Amino acid sequence: MSTIKTVRIYAKEQPTGYRILVDRLWPRGIKKEAANLDEWEKELAPSRDLRTWFKHDPARYPDFRQDYLEELAANPEWPPFVEHLQELLQKGDVLFLYGAKDEEHNQAVVLKEAAEEALAKLP
Repeated sequence: MSTIKTVRIYAKEQPTGYRILVDRLWPRGIKKEAANLDEWEKELAPSRDLRTWFKHDPARYPDFRQDYLEELAANPEWPPFVEHLQELLQKGDVLFLYGAKDEEHNQAVVLKEAAEEALAKLP
């Protein structure tokens, strides 16, 4: 069964799968050719204000997570993206790539949870 995986774009070991960058900003030090992306979904990344407020502070993560989920729910790009994900997962794994150093407290983790929940509700 195909799955969604969160992968730090700077990681030396990169699993195979459909590669989607889920950051609003391009990761520093990564050349576009080297990133080997299939998509860049910056419209689904947290807003600038939310990202700036969060500052990748683990203590702020619960509030960040809730606010980001609310942003996703209000984002018109979200429902078509979930349907697109459903199609992609029929072909193989999907990788949500991100630049944050913290592998547990970042937007890719929240996006993965939201996507899996939304996919479970699709027919």
